[in-house]
Amino acid sequence: MKKVYIAGPEVFFPDGADIIARKGILARQYGFEANSFESGDFPAEKFAFGMAISKANEEVMRGSDFVLANMTPFRGVSADVGTAYEIGFMCALGKDAFAYTNDPRYYDVRLTQDYYAGQVGPAADGMVRGHSDGWMVEDHAMVDNLMLDGGIIARGGLVVRAPAGATLPWSDLSVFELALKAARDWYDKAS
Repeated sequence: MKKVYIAGPEVFFPDGADIIARKGILARQYGFEANSFESGDFPAEKFAFGMAISKANEEVMRGSDFVLANMTPFRGVSADVGTAYEIGFMCALGKDAFAYTNDPRYYDVRLTQDYYAGQVGPAADGMVRGHSDGWMVEDHAMVDNLMLDGGIIARGGLVVRAPAGATLPWSDLSVFELALKAARDWYDKAS
C-alpha cells in the first residue's frame, strides 16, 4: 500500500483534527495509507518544540511514497508556506506529487483581485504589473507559483481545482477526493 504524506494547513484550524481524520479515512478508501508521525514526547520550549515537529515531518516525508497537498490559499493569496516547503521537499526527494485547491481561481486572478484590488495593468515592458509597486503579476494559468505547479506536474501529478464558482469551505473534501482519485488512477496505470 502506497504511503501518502497529506500536506496542508489544517492543523491550525479549530476543526483541523476532524478534517485530518476524514482525509485519512478517504485515503484508505482509495488504497493509500495516510503517513504521519505519532504524537510523542516533544520539548516544552517553543523553539525546541518547533524544531522537533519539523524533524518529525521530514522523517515522515522520507518514509512516504507521495505527497497530496492542499494548495488552497492560506492567510494570503498563495498556498501555506509550510505546505509549499513540503511539496518542494518531496519533489527534491524524487517523490510523486499531487495537489488540490478549494479556490477555483488561478494565481494571477487572486493576485489581481485580492492583493491588488484590481489595480494592475500593462507596463512599458509589456508585463502586467501592480500599480502600487510595479511588481509583475505572474500569469501562467497555474494554481500558484509556477515552481509549485511545475514541480508537481513534471513528476506526472496534477493540481486539481474546485469547479468554477465560489471557493469551497476548508471542510469540503470533494476536491481532495478528486485528487486522491487522480493519484489512484495514476498508480493503477503505472503498475
